[in-house]
Amino acid sequence: MSVSRVETEYLPLCANYGLGLTTWSPLASGVLTGMYNKGTIPPDSRFALENYNMLFSLNLANRSLVDDVLRKVNGLKPIADELGVPLSQLAIAWCAANPNVSSVITGATKESQVQENMKAIDVVPLLTPSVMEKIEGVIQTKPKLPDSSR
Repeated sequence: MSVSRVETEYLPLCANYGLGLTTWSPLASGVLTGMYNKGTIPPDSRFALENYNMLFSLNLANRSLVDDVLRKVNGLKPIADELGVPLSQLAIAWCAANPNVSSVITGATKESQVQENMKAIDVVPLLTPSVMEKIEGVIQTKPKLPDSSR
């Protein structure tokens, strides 16, 4: 849930040439589904896989980073509830609603996840400017553009 330099460095290309970004991992390897909120790793989750286990362990070593991410996830949950949608669909819709994004790679591992994730397209119209402000108030990732990019 951090802003990539891509958002500030490539924004002029998107605006001037009509290019769009392809985003990946909109659910942050499952973190934005809420499944890790209690600090446990479900056995059928991505972080239970050997390749991801090390990454999860490294993040746990930086407890303040983990706490910050979980605080943000918990802050997004009431927004998703208010809209009547799962947190995962809110996260994917938020990515898809970005005018500089052309596609979102969801990285689902199960057919049921693909079916559920695709419902996020119905959430995009719910992301009014007011809702987007609430989301930004929680995640605080809006890029600060240099004066030359405006």
